[in-house]
Amino acid sequence: MSQLEHWFGLAFCCKLWTGALSGLRAVCCCLAILAMASTGSLKAQSQEPAVELRGIRGELIAWPPEKAKPRVLAFIGTGCPLVKLYADRLQQLSTKYGEQVEFLAIAPHPQDSLEELAAFARQHQLEIPVAKDVGQHLARRFGITRTPEVVLIDEAGVPRYQGRIDDQYGVGFQRKAPEREDLKLALESVLGQRPVDVGRTEPAGCLVNYRRTSADSGAVTYASHVARILNEHCVRCHREGQIGPFAMSDYQEVSGWAEMIAEVVREKRMPPWHADPKFGKWANDCSLSNEDRDLLLEWVANGAPAGDLTTLPPAPKFVAGWQLPQTPDMVLSITDRPVKVRSTGDVKYQYFVVDPKLTEDKWVRAAELRPGNLRVVHHILCFLRPRGSEGLGGNGEGLDGFLCGYVPGMLPLELPPGMAKRIPKDSELVFQVHYTPIGSPQEDLSQLGLVFATADEVTHEVVTTSAVNPRIEIPPGKRGHEETAWNRQQLGEWPIISLMPHLHLRGQAFRYEAVYADGRRETLLDVPGYDFNWQTSYQAAEPLKLPKGTRIFCTATYDNSPGNLNNPDPTTRVSWGDQTWEEMMIGYFDVAIPLADTRARRELGPASSPEDAFLDQAERLLQRWDKNGNERVELAEVPQRWRDAVQAALPEGEISLTAAELAKLLAQLRR
Repeated sequence: MSQLEHWFGLAFCCKLWTGALSGLRAVCCCLAILAMASTGSLKAQSQEPAVELRGIRGELIAWPPEKAKPRVLAFIGTGCPLVKLYADRLQQLSTKYGEQVEFLAIAPHPQDSLEELAAFARQHQLEIPVAKDVGQHLARRFGITRTPEVVLIDEAGVPRYQGRIDDQYGVGFQRKAPEREDLKLALESVLGQRPVDVGRTEPAGCLVNYRRTSADSGAVTYASHVARILNEHCVRCHREGQIGPFAMSDYQEVSGWAEMIAEVVREKRMPPWHADPKFGKWANDCSLSNEDRDLLLEWVANGAPAGDLTTLPPAPKFVAGWQLPQTPDMVLSITDRPVKVRSTGDVKYQYFVVDPKLTEDKWVRAAELRPGNLRVVHHILCFLRPRGSEGLGGNGEGLDGFLCGYVPGMLPLELPPGMAKRIPKDSELVFQVHYTPIGSPQEDLSQLGLVFATADEVTHEVVTTSAVNPRIEIPPGKRGHEETAWNRQQLGEWPIISLMPHLHLRGQAFRYEAVYADGRRETLLDVPGYDFNWQTSYQAAEPLKLPKGTRIFCTATYDNSPGNLNNPDPTTRVSWGDQTWEEMMIGYFDVAIPLADTRARRELGPASSPEDAFLDQAERLLQRWDKNGNERVELAEVPQRWRDAVQAALPEGEISLTAAELAKLLAQLRR
């Protein structure tokens, strides 16, 4: 601990005791500080390196400030995801308390340039001053470990609070609202001349990488080892315009994040891969080998040496603005104009319909949904339905007719040679978008890019089907609750090319099993640590060839306990619903059906007419409502909101409907 930090600690002690306890202990504490001053201990301040704060226009900002006014030092980093989430919160606090408190945002990360800080301030509409801590001397004085981290100093220059802003956001979780607003509470106490109840909290966010002397070369260097690892596992997402919070193609940038890289690699948070390696081989497996992980950690431990940067491996090449293998043949905006996303509160899933005006079937061999505003778009799903029908994918629940999706970490749909998804002519595209407010009004204009194949290139139609359980019931407070589901029918000899589990915020784990006609079982995929924020489509390295008669059985595990920091409400019983505070259980999987198998393609593929769509929806409703398993919907099984319409449609003397009869009813209601 430096002499200055020691003095700050004693001064803080004195402030608290004189304000709350008085008496002998307070006098002793203050005398100790005076003794330090009289013996010259405080002269150590002059030995501290001078603080150099540079504003975003290059101006020198004086430290310490001349005005005797409480101030908040907010240590930030332009590439830190939690800083981006909290930038608007800082501005709100400054707006509320700015007349009484001075706010200053300080960037201690060496890789943040003044230009990047200026762009960050513009993007987040920060009105508070932003400065770079050149030399990191101020961050060292306060022992700053992460960004965002705040220090509240009273008018006497005594630190009164240091730590997180509040507890809403953390690593791997996000609450609906903060449970404790630490900085706000500390501000109220200081301005009210009261002791601060909690003077220190543990910040969450990105580690500050303090400069240290390192050799230009060593056993492991950026040029010889690290760049290759990042190119293979990270750069696809960590580049300009993609989901990664900072680029990983420049030594100065990467070395500035070295300590943070080591932490997420050590804890296996990055690269984001959640499948148990004991089951299956996956083409999009981005996880690190033990050897590569050890190389990265050794590189950071040795001071992140550069090596000979003239010998860097070739950088991977990408299509500008896309992760697709080529420039898309068709680009569709999912809305005519930007969608306005409010600053706070829950935003229900938004649905948008686009008619691509196709006059012939189109075969899609690659597709990518590209968010227009990565800050607020959590996920986008795209479904097909016939023009003139309703719902998603023709069935009202979005379980069939699935074309592609976007969630953080998901790679674009890219199908093997000879395989493609079909968009029937006269189809509409239905987009389901989940927006997450970040504290300030935002806009989004997302797009879909499609790469087509010609009809003569296609031998198999790829269809997304699923094992789904719409009757899930998760008890309140329960961790480890299991629900199961089967797919609807036995499979033919169709290769499975991908698996994609889908749960919401209480999702804990997911497992796919193949159940063969003779009763044998085989685990295809096990995801023991399901993460709603990193939903992955697991692309088989080689198509999974299963024998005819196989069915897919899925097991989902949920955590509805208070220990799940993402849990919206552990006291409630949770059932099926679209919104994230509700739950789902869907085991999506893609099968490749030979073009000659027209019956299977018709049953599983996208509906080609409104009549097919209504039948699909009726079959899905039958699956949900048929409690006694007689393959008919009886009046007593129909939910109350549907019951009057169903009763009016029943022929005289009948008390139940078949799927075909229910489809006719749906068509009548549509008209």
